[in-house]
Amino acid sequence: MGKIIQGMKKRITETTIALIWKKQQFDEQAVFQVYCDGQIVETVKSTNCTLKRLQSGTTYHVKVEAVDLAGNLIAVIDEADVKTEEIRESVVITDFGAVGDGKTLNTQAIQSAIDACPKNGKVIVPEGKFLTGALHLKSDMTLCIKQDGVILGSSRLEDYPIYQYRFEGLETNSYASLINAGIRDKEEVIENITIEGHGAIDASGSKLRQLERDERAGQPGRAICIRNAKNVYLKDITIKQSPAWCVHFIYSQEICCNHVMIYTRADENGNIYEGIANGDGIDIDSCRHVDIIHSVIATQDDCIAIKSGRNAEGRQIAKPTEHVHISDCLFKTGFGIAVGSEMSAGIRDVTVHDCVFQNTYSIMSIKAPRPRGGVIEDVLCEDCIHFNYDTIYEDCEWFRGAIYVDQFYSYKDFNSDEKKPVGVATPEIRNITFRNLEVDTVTGNAIYLVGLPEMPLKNITLDHVTAKGKNGIVIRNVEGLEQKNVSIIMHKPIGAK
Repeated sequence: MGKIIQGMKKRITETTIALIWKKQQFDEQAVFQVYCDGQIVETVKSTNCTLKRLQSGTTYHVKVEAVDLAGNLIAVIDEADVKTEEIRESVVITDFGAVGDGKTLNTQAIQSAIDACPKNGKVIVPEGKFLTGALHLKSDMTLCIKQDGVILGSSRLEDYPIYQYRFEGLETNSYASLINAGIRDKEEVIENITIEGHGAIDASGSKLRQLERDERAGQPGRAICIRNAKNVYLKDITIKQSPAWCVHFIYSQEICCNHVMIYTRADENGNIYEGIANGDGIDIDSCRHVDIIHSVIATQDDCIAIKSGRNAEGRQIAKPTEHVHISDCLFKTGFGIAVGSEMSAGIRDVTVHDCVFQNTYSIMSIKAPRPRGGVIEDVLCEDCIHFNYDTIYEDCEWFRGAIYVDQFYSYKDFNSDEKKPVGVATPEIRNITFRNLEVDTVTGNAIYLVGLPEMPLKNITLDHVTAKGKNGIVIRNVEGLEQKNVSIIMHKPIGAK
């Protein structure tokens, strides 16, 4: 019998159980057999599996085993009894007067349905396009958008009141997001929210962003913003065309995004959204215990940005981001995964594995410039493939390469040998590992590792990395750099023979 490795996470709905476990380094190649009530129901290479078409209110015994390619047991990952949710009492927004014609403003009708939803109940958005302004979710509820159902954001400014959000690391006034939780009252704690269904949330950002920027009463809103929340689950939903960041989690914990599709640069068919900027996919902002699995993210900016506040304010609030797990995702445009640059309360324990990055500027950027302070530590990116043949962005102060760790981020001109005094505003980056990666970009450095002379990067590992770039590798101010089987290849200039 193989060893037992405990620690499997579970996410449940009425008819599904999602199982998520940590990636292990085995001596032999492994796959995972998933059992339900003693029967093998799935064999997967990934470190997660969603069991579907289950009975509500039913207890299932689930087990995950790692086996070699011949089927021999290597280890029991975990096993447990898991009960699906009871059927939730539902309210349908059309029963409150909502009209899905894409023209009728339904804010009051939909909000009335949300307010009337019983504890642990479900608000159903049926087929149709339901035009609405800002909506506010409450604890212990599910928002279910059925297939061919759309929550369509109004493009009228008066439908989005001004609230205080965090944006780019600072507490500031912002226009309300289309879907909100924990925003109206900063002290309110929100619990147990699920947003699911095979429908869509379309925030009408092309029109709305321009109006918001012109009026300048606050920062542009988001498609979804959830603050001070615990136990949040986004599943199977499509979210698109946000005025700025698309999905923003602030001061929250126990978050899971499972099979979420996000589009901020163009829609699913490749039609470009005009006028969108700051179009991040998911922003994880001073949050703990976050899982993002089997999702598709195509953005105008960072695909996933991991943050924890900016400069003195971020250090004073002192809420780090930690324990973030991203796996089995497809990133189709944008800047890849960004750790920082707003990281003043600290970022630690971030793992990214088994993802594909198509035409993203980088696979991962880790950024901590002066005067952030704080520490980024214990970051692992492994078993991923990246390529970028899109020349829309070139190497500059904002973009350094396919893999880059940069403590002069945003500095156009700098002296990497000029030391500054070390203090609370001096950021630190340490214990970063890039392993089993293939990266390729035609527009920047293959690898860029540049620390501060007064606080060098510490313990950076490149292990089995093949990196192609317009330029090669840049290394400055690094202590404890370990390289194993690293191959750096420079692209020929475009047009060269």
